[in-house]
Parts: sequence; C-alpha cells; structure tokens
Amino acid sequence: AKLKSFAAKIIQLLKEWTETFPYDFQDEKSMKELKEIAHRITQCDEENGTVKKIISQMTQNLLMVLSARSQYQEIREKFRQPVTDKGTILKTKPQSTQKDILSVCCDPLILAQQLTYIELERVSNIYPEDLMQIVSHMDSLDNHKCRGDVTKTYNLEAYDNWFNCLSMLVATEICRVVKKKQRTRMVEFFIDVARECFNIGNFNSMMAII
Repeated sequence: AKLKSFAAKIIQLLKEWTETFPYDFQDEKSMKELKEIAHRITQCDEENGTVKKIISQMTQNLLMVLSARSQYQEIREKFRQPVTDKGTILKTKPQSTQKDILSVCCDPLILAQQLTYIELERVSNIYPEDLMQIVSHMDSLDNHKCRGDVTKTYNLEAYDNWFNCLSMLVATEICRVVKKKQRTRMVEFFIDVARECFNIGNFNSMMAII
C-alpha cells in the first residue's frame, strides 16, 4: 500500500513537471531518465492499468509539445537568411517596386496593433526554460567552466532579432526618404506609431521605434 501511494505521488510530480516545464526533457539524456523512472513506476503497480494509461498519456503530451517546438525552430531557421543575401535582394529590386511604409499602412494605430500581434507571437514561444538556460550559462562563464552542451535559446534569440529588425526598419524608412518634408512626415508617423504602442502597452515595439 505504501509503495502504491509513493508511486502515485511520483506520477503526480512527473505529470506536473512535464506540463509546467516540458523543455527540461528536450535532450535525449533527460528523456531517457524520464522513461526509466516511468518504467519502474509501472513495475511497482503492474496490476493497475490506470497507472500505465496516465504515464502513456503524459509521455504522449510531452512529445507533442517538444515536437511543436522543434517544428517552430525548423521553420524559423528555414526562413532565416544571411544579411548579405538580404542586401543583394534589396539592391536587385526595381525602384518602382520598393514601397515605403506609408503606402502599405498609413494608420499609426493599425500598424501598432500589427506590431503588437507580432510581439505576442514571439513572447508566447518564450518559456521559463529559455531564461534558465541563459542564467545557467552566465553562471558557468562566471565560474570559468566550459559548457559545450548548452542548448540554443532559439525563442529568445528570435525575440531579440525582432527588436533589432524593427529598429532597422524604422531607420531605413526614414533615411531612404530624400525630401525633407517627406522625411519629417515619416518621423512624425513613427512617433505616432510609438505613441499608439505605448497606449496599447506594447513597450518593446515602442522602444525599438524610438
């Protein structure tokens, strides 16, 4: 009876762990250890089919979450291009096909809303594990230890890159305008966009624009 009670508590612990911090198990070593623990628990209560069902469902849900993250990373890597390639593409485009931001969206509120959607999409893919990896990596550097198996924090990197891309977009849109009146109008437009971002609560885009 005590063994069954202990097994039930371990199952509950693993279930909450895999649901709250699924990316703790993204490397093969952690996943292998999880499967070994799950196997031992099922051996403690082989007669109870419910235990096997719970563990099977827990493992399946964990694999689905990890698979979704892996697909997201693959898509992001697929569409990532070197800076040199982007510059070449921009230069080869005819001048007539290059539109400024005002010809695409002249309403500061709408642009601020669209920027907020992008921010939310980026933030939704950042998990506690991403932050912990950064902290642990910084600690290892402070202790002069080499960690070659540090997992790349793709989602934090994507969020940081988005901030830089938005800043570059604003600077490019302003600098590409030749006439002073049009450039002044462009600056005022982005000031209005930043103000709308502030009103929405999108402070990251606001700071990127400023």
